[in-house]
Amino acid sequence: MLLADKIKQLREEKKLFQRQLAEALEIDTPMYCKIERGSRPIKRSQVVILAKFLSIDETELLTLWLADKVLEVLEGEKKLAEKTLKIVNKNI
Repeated sequence: MLLADKIKQLREEKKLFQRQLAEALEIDTPMYCKIERGSRPIKRSQVVILAKFLSIDETELLTLWLADKVLEVLEGEKKLAEKTLKIVNKNI
């Protein structure tokens, strides 16, 4: 939920309503709320749209988006996670 928390923080800082971000993504407000709560995945293309809408570097949001994906895959694999990330880092 790294990305969800960041999006919510930025939205609140800019005093925007959830419906405004939902409109930018061309989705309904309840669906956007689920994204912001972290209960619905967000597409990469939507992250880019939000970055532009919130006037933030898209790399920052995409990094959080990808980190969320990695955390999801590694969930419950604490013993293997560190070794796995070292291997991935070496091969990137």
